[in-house]
Amino acid sequence: MHQSLATVSLVVRNYDEAIAYYTGALGFRLVEDSPRGPGKRWVLVAPPGIGPDGCRLLLAQAKNEAELAAVGHQTGGRVFLFLNTDDFYRDYHAFRARGVEFLETPREEDYGTVAVFRDLYGNKWDLLQLK
Repeated sequence: MHQSLATVSLVVRNYDEAIAYYTGALGFRLVEDSPRGPGKRWVLVAPPGIGPDGCRLLLAQAKNEAELAAVGHQTGGRVFLFLNTDDFYRDYHAFRARGVEFLETPREEDYGTVAVFRDLYGNKWDLLQLK
């Protein structure tokens, strides 16, 4: 048996604002942006190097006040997503140059090099290079 996590839904304020951030500041690629009825779109982004079977983010525009209130708080303030890299300092410096807010300086752990950053909406991410 083979299973894999294909897509993670991320509630955002606005499709275009989210696309601009994830493709601009984080360098993700826009995989798909398709209309899905009035006011709805299927918007997938993925980090560079992710193949067709890799996990993608579905940018889901909030459609009511309850969803809007959840933007940036989907995990109650804990680190939500883990972005693995093959060159931590390359990505760390590139992200900082593009305005990504890091909440700490990089640190060396038993498992690798890591630093927490916050995305446009306040979601916490780990940028991580495993040993």
